Amino acid sequence: MRICRIILVALVAWSATAAVPTPRSHFGHEMGADRTVLDWDKVVSYFHALARTSDRIRVEELGKSTEGRPFLAAFIAEPDTLQHLDRYLAIQQKLADPRQTTPAEAEKLFMQGKAVVMITCSIHATELASTQTAVEFAYRILTEDKPRYRAILKDTIIILVPSLNPDGVDIVTRWYRKTLGTPFEGTTPPELYQKYVGHDNNRDWYMFTQAETRLTVSKLHNVWHPEIVYDVHQQQPYASRIFVPPWLDPIEPNIDPILMQETNMIGTAMASDLTAAGKTGVAIHAAYDFWTPSRHYQSFHGGIRILTESASASLATPLEVKPEQIVKDALGYNPRERSWNYLEPWLGGTWRLRDINDYQLITFESCLYNAAIHREELLRNFYRIGQRQVSRTDPWGFRISAQQRDPGAARKLVETLRFGMVEVGKAADGSAVISMHQPYSGWAKALLERQHYPEEHLYPGGPPKRPYDVTAYTLPLLMGVDVEALRQPVAFSGEWQPPRPVTGPVLPAADSDSWVAVNRAWSEGRTVWRDPASGDFSLAARGGWKELRRPRIALYSSWIPNADEGWTRWLFEQFGFAYTSVHDKDIQAGGLRLSFDVIVIPDQNAGGIDAGYRSSAMPAEYAGGLGPKGAEALREFAGGGGTLVFLNRAAQYAIERLNLPVTTVTTDKGFYSPGSLLNVRLDPRSPLVLGVPPDLAIWSQESPAWETKLPVVARYTDSGVLASGWLEGEKFIAGRAALVDAPLGAGRVVLFGMQPQYRAQSYLTFKLFFNSLL
Repeated sequence: MRICRIILVALVAWSATAAVPTPRSHFGHEMGADRTVLDWDKVVSYFHALARTSDRIRVEELGKSTEGRPFLAAFIAEPDTLQHLDRYLAIQQKLADPRQTTPAEAEKLFMQGKAVVMITCSIHATELASTQTAVEFAYRILTEDKPRYRAILKDTIIILVPSLNPDGVDIVTRWYRKTLGTPFEGTTPPELYQKYVGHDNNRDWYMFTQAETRLTVSKLHNVWHPEIVYDVHQQQPYASRIFVPPWLDPIEPNIDPILMQETNMIGTAMASDLTAAGKTGVAIHAAYDFWTPSRHYQSFHGGIRILTESASASLATPLEVKPEQIVKDALGYNPRERSWNYLEPWLGGTWRLRDINDYQLITFESCLYNAAIHREELLRNFYRIGQRQVSRTDPWGFRISAQQRDPGAARKLVETLRFGMVEVGKAADGSAVISMHQPYSGWAKALLERQHYPEEHLYPGGPPKRPYDVTAYTLPLLMGVDVEALRQPVAFSGEWQPPRPVTGPVLPAADSDSWVAVNRAWSEGRTVWRDPASGDFSLAARGGWKELRRPRIALYSSWIPNADEGWTRWLFEQFGFAYTSVHDKDIQAGGLRLSFDVIVIPDQNAGGIDAGYRSSAMPAEYAGGLGPKGAEALREFAGGGGTLVFLNRAAQYAIERLNLPVTTVTTDKGFYSPGSLLNVRLDPRSPLVLGVPPDLAIWSQESPAWETKLPVVARYTDSGVLASGWLEGEKFIAGRAALVDAPLGAGRVVLFGMQPQYRAQSYLTFKLFFNSLL
């Protein structure tokens, strides 16, 4: 009888999984097969097919991507858990705010809750393996019966996001198939693999500008409060086969130490499981630091952030790696030698998409299994971290004055904090007040205070230890908003409400909203006037005011994908500027003055602008840059009265190709500014500074400074240049030019030694950029 029951149970289990479609039956190939890429609509239909055939998965469309594709999340757990998701969601939300849940109540919830683990894939679309891994892992955990999977399904809720960038999946797939079987097979597309921001889409986790970021944060992070978020990436192919935490120093000081210890625990467990499975080339505590919140949203919201970086193949094409191609030194370890954090070096061979999938399948399972066996501790520490956050006392809080030069930027800053679940109250004088006695006080504090990045070197007297990303992210400096740290309590009540945007008759040039209103008026065919003294706008003619003609703007788009160009497009569209994208041949054709008043060249090195891709690297239609013909066309354009605007590194192209009398002074090895905010002073006589305060901080990342006799609009201060982040070699730039407005023929050339539209964050210097267009 007992044997019959066992057989019956087995038959029921078999029948429940027999109808679940295999990846091969749906896609026509195994996941990870050489030279196979996926179409997003097939990924979407596969996950829906899984949901139709298994009671262990529920699929939700959270919204649409930037280009209108479905944005999916799959919830995977035991059937009973999925049937009562609301109950477990309520537990998560109660534990997320210790002000609403007493310790006694929390003790009961620790026993009842599940560990919520979110796995996010292929935010960088050329790192395509993890979407295939997501497909295969979902199938396996739904159909295979093994102890680890049973533990995972019992004690966790998996939120699997098969891609954070659905548009990019199709962009890369389209390009790969186009070049398959050609000499260019395995190259990256000659376009951004996210419409606006490309690779910077994982630098958007505190400004929340892109549709995909906003969907992920608003529909998943802020709702489910995962205890773990595992972000799956790929890295260069000539070092380790995979990186897992622990992270390198420095650690952002507002992240709770409990989280960092848990990150170390989960990461080393993943490394142990990889090694036990016979996988070599596993690096820990290497290459990646844990500093900027632009990549670490959940770590400021009570959850662990796990990152893995697998070595890449040539997209889906196998790559032969020779032993001599393995790099000699990487940050934190030597990929050619055995060390405590790189115990079994991988020294060459064939590396395939399937290899990446195999490593990732192990890390998926390991992360989830460790979440399952540590379920109670994760929930308990999640609650405890919230308790520590609401007990923060230094400072008591922050105040954003009601009187701001740019009310629009102040409103945007508050909206940004609120989107990240920061509570903002209203004081009696109308100021916005942010108390630190709330669950996400560390998040607010990190964004509102100035950063003091540790000045680390590879060895005493040696070169700087390169940060993984940037070192500063002080929103008040970036946005030009007055924010005060409070040492004593301030009374407040209710939610702060922003003042209404000014709509006329006079629109202040300092207000970000005014630029939107002005461009909207232009688009409606209305006349716009500007006061030459104050820079203020009017939509009705006034004595002494100057009538403005809407600028005809061209934006240079290199075939070398350039995130700065994409951010500029996004900014133009958000603020209502009409523009035309132009490529190399468009500029080389000349006659530009007939069509345009302004040409903007985004941040790109001079060689890339001039030469572009080599003919051996890309098909002929994408090879080459502006070349001599393009430089001559730009010179002719300015000579005929046009304005050329060069951003950051692109300024060097202008200096060299247009023969400007400007000397770059930041070429010395003693100068280092790795994404910092630096103090400058403006020349009040320049029309470029209308609506901008005389003293401000500008964004500096690989940014030039100059010595010149041409008109200088912005100069670095003589001392105390660093405002936030890390700067070495202040003496090289003190008192030197950071913004130059140079006459050229009947026109002019504007050199920005900065990114004035940096990642759509630097609202204060947007105005310098906008002024240059007029």
